[in-house]
Amino acid sequence: MFFGNGGKRMRAHWMMATAAVALMATAVPALAQEAASVAPATQTASAGHTVEGGLPLKTLASMDRVSSPVLSPDGKRVVYAVSRVDYDANKSSTSLWVANVDGSGDARKLPISEGGASNPEWAPDGRSIYFTSSRGGSNQVWRTDAEGNAAAQVTMLPVSVSGFRIAPDGRSLVLGISVFVDCDTLECTKTRGDTAAKDTQTVYDQLPLRVFDRWYDNKKSHLWVQPLNASGLAEGSARSPTQGIGADFGVGGIEFTRDGAILVSTKLLGDRNAFTNNNDLYRIPLAGGAPQNLTAGHTGPDSNPVLSPDGRRLAWLASPRENVGGDQAVVMLGNADGSDARALTRWDRGPGDLTWRSDGRALYATAADHGQQRLFEIDARSGDVRALTDIGTVSAYDEQGGTVVYALESFTSPTQLYVLKGGEARQLTNLNAEALASIRPSRPDEIRFAGWNGEEVHGWVFKPANYVEGQKYPAVYLIHGGPKSPWTESWSYRWNPQVYTGAGYAVVMINFHGSPGYGQAFTDAINSNWGTRPLEDLRKGWEAAVANNSFIDANRSCALGASYGGYMINMIAGQWNEPWQCLVNHAGVFDVPQLMNAMDSGTFIHEFEGTTWDRKAVYDAQNPETYAGQWKKPMLVLHGSKDFRVPMEQGLATFSALQRQGIPSRFVHVPNANHWVLEPKAWVNWQQEILDWTARYTAPAQ
Repeated sequence: MFFGNGGKRMRAHWMMATAAVALMATAVPALAQEAASVAPATQTASAGHTVEGGLPLKTLASMDRVSSPVLSPDGKRVVYAVSRVDYDANKSSTSLWVANVDGSGDARKLPISEGGASNPEWAPDGRSIYFTSSRGGSNQVWRTDAEGNAAAQVTMLPVSVSGFRIAPDGRSLVLGISVFVDCDTLECTKTRGDTAAKDTQTVYDQLPLRVFDRWYDNKKSHLWVQPLNASGLAEGSARSPTQGIGADFGVGGIEFTRDGAILVSTKLLGDRNAFTNNNDLYRIPLAGGAPQNLTAGHTGPDSNPVLSPDGRRLAWLASPRENVGGDQAVVMLGNADGSDARALTRWDRGPGDLTWRSDGRALYATAADHGQQRLFEIDARSGDVRALTDIGTVSAYDEQGGTVVYALESFTSPTQLYVLKGGEARQLTNLNAEALASIRPSRPDEIRFAGWNGEEVHGWVFKPANYVEGQKYPAVYLIHGGPKSPWTESWSYRWNPQVYTGAGYAVVMINFHGSPGYGQAFTDAINSNWGTRPLEDLRKGWEAAVANNSFIDANRSCALGASYGGYMINMIAGQWNEPWQCLVNHAGVFDVPQLMNAMDSGTFIHEFEGTTWDRKAVYDAQNPETYAGQWKKPMLVLHGSKDFRVPMEQGLATFSALQRQGIPSRFVHVPNANHWVLEPKAWVNWQQEILDWTARYTAPAQ
């Protein structure tokens, strides 16, 4: 979660990987927790193995995952994607399902899903569904009838398609394709790419060098227009309205205008692109022509352009400041060409995933809000904001004719689809019902306390799944990454608190200063203060949790974190190690200055408001390496070889410092992992290492 969550829907992403991030209808149905029995107060429970009612690792890793809900044009059906894990084969496949929005009948898996199918889109007439599949050897666009009985390949390009959008008239597709900018054909990109794959070296003259988990191949993501015939299949050659432009254009966020152009958010700053997040909105004629900058006068990033249903008004998100992580965007509203724009919202939250309501009277957006990620409705005249959902995290949604379908998860339930209509919400899907019937997820209690500067800080305390009143239980303190990626009520496949409650632990989670969802000032407080203000919040949060929950055995507790959370584990090791029996650091930071100059992001130095050489004293004061001589508690270090967000050298340095000082430590190398551990078996093994480590150091005294 380091640093690193247009159209008529918001696409799901598995977990937030960016620095920024978030429900009045109904709460997520939670499985009933059995009433606690009473035991003598002197008893002490052990932990580490899955207890009765707990969540086994393999069960979590094997759960079906729903995403990408898209309503049919008449609003009567929803198509969505379901990812299913084949644990023995250590891989997953994605299929498409269709359900009636009114709940009648059973949801159906479309027969064309064999061979894999994802990213569904209804044709404008509702008679067919487009999707992507790599069943033919490369990722291409396919088409099926509305019942999903037969699939036809739409594009047969020499290179893979990363995504697509259907033009409103249904007569063309806009494709996202990675190309060499100076190639005028896709065949040129294919040939050059094949040749480059055989080269023994790659030469770079500017950043970026690496992107998350791969070396940059000097390609740019460009837009290509593919005409369609009357049968909805490709006709003629694809052409690119962005050819020759040295910038990336994401197809997922484009918006179609009524005069044959698209609106897109990108940067056209040449050599500066790697060092700024200052995207602008551009109008690009589909027939070709120079891009027109619609937001040139704004120095902060502009994104997510969406035109009103009548095509007359343009709304978008504008963050006030350049290169400020967690900067809350304002919803802007202007004419279709961006002129006469005004700030529609004065809202101390950070909206994302903006769309218009189909009647043009309101917009929808999601935002982190007090530990939830809610779906909101914004009045298009007044800018008044109203929450549509309450408990949980909304990861995707779509709307047609006043009917909203959204994907919702919480601490106690994996993602399910819900329908909101006429102010009433109901659950549409029931994935993983058998697995969920065998567990008793723990519903947490919220805590609020005075943190840094006396300001209120929010968090949660979970009882273990085998909780018995009067017993004491070991605890784990989970520390989130980002640092501007807050804990929200969600069903994580990385750091799920139910894994630990299911192993017999109490769990404490805190949204320290820097976490979005509590106002801009709260988020900004971490800037240049990575290791101080959040650490004060974590200290005070732990004290509050222990003082108000007698079942927590503070003498048998471990602190765990990944990414920025791993950075904080290293800071805790040197500055606040007294309470802990052990520490766990996944993909964490040992040397902040080295990280800032080696990671895949060129803008992250602004977390410290300047370069490592200009603000050396600030970096040194916030650097775990500065305090490594005070380390003394056992630490488990885990890192993946393909992690270019926090390169593995950071984990190696952490382990080296531990070993040199004779501190009990273990290093777990995950060869195929990037900043996340994604392969099912690798994740189970990775998580088991953590549970074994914490069990070893929190076992009851004999």
